[in-house]
Amino acid sequence: MFRALAYPDLVGRPEVGDEVLLSAAALELGLGTGGYALIVAIPARLPKDVPLQGHMVKARYTPLQTVVDGAEERYPELAAASSLDAMPVVVADLHSALPAVLAGILADRPSARVTYVMTDGGALPLWFSRTVDGLRSAGWLAAGTVTVGQAFGGDLECVTVHSGLLAARHVLGADIAIVTQGPGNLGTGTAWGFSGVACGEAVNAAAVLGGRPIAALRVSTADERERHRGVSHHSLTAYGKVALARAEVALPDADGAFWREAASQAAELEPRHTVVRVPVDGLDAALRSSPVKLSTMGRGLDQDHAAFLASACAGRLAATRKF
Repeated sequence: MFRALAYPDLVGRPEVGDEVLLSAAALELGLGTGGYALIVAIPARLPKDVPLQGHMVKARYTPLQTVVDGAEERYPELAAASSLDAMPVVVADLHSALPAVLAGILADRPSARVTYVMTDGGALPLWFSRTVDGLRSAGWLAAGTVTVGQAFGGDLECVTVHSGLLAARHVLGADIAIVTQGPGNLGTGTAWGFSGVACGEAVNAAAVLGGRPIAALRVSTADERERHRGVSHHSLTAYGKVALARAEVALPDADGAFWREAASQAAELEPRHTVVRVPVDGLDAALRSSPVKLSTMGRGLDQDHAAFLASACAGRLAATRKF
């Protein structure tokens, strides 16, 4: 007995008794995020043909490529858009940072309109994220979602992070955007072979468009891998080597040996970036008010509190950068 996941928009809706074609690679690998078999087809009952609403193809040249209505072609205002008007853009490595960043924003600016811009470093369908579904239902993502690159399933579909950020600002009316990959990041244990490298490129995109890039640090007190203890090498590489534009790096202004060591590690990002010490008062309560479960690499809030606190501080910093 095992779990299998179907995306009805792609393969139709399975029913009890159906014989289905499965892809079981993620299940066999025992992936923490993607440990499902995926339903590729229901051979005896194929989905109905539906009229194409656009001609932007995502998951291109795979058997389940999907055609979406691209925002760049749908909204005339994007043809001439070139500036984010100093909108804060929070960039984070892991999808698990999303609710924590939102908690930090909404703790100080409960009326902020926040858009999630999902990149294609993890899951391609936004539909895979139960986190996003819960945040939407709770009203925490008031300005909706944008999927960029090969990712799809957002309120708006865009080709690049650049056009996705412009759509967040000029179509969805966002006050703040959060950019991170979908669930299921990819890492190899090497210096450059991890999907979080895209954080640096997102900083560059936000800056070149006249936004205010704010970098959320990936930190951990509980990760067994040395390269992720304290400030992760993912953050030090993506922000310290890939991001060529200046960002504000949020660092919790907290006591204790761990945070002193984290401050020493974060100092490696200067003078390229500005490390900002962010007060943490009230953020634990904000995190505990999350409408979705907080979990990163299988660890909850009390098992790796620092990871979520760092993300919440990035959200709080963005909330102070009004425009």
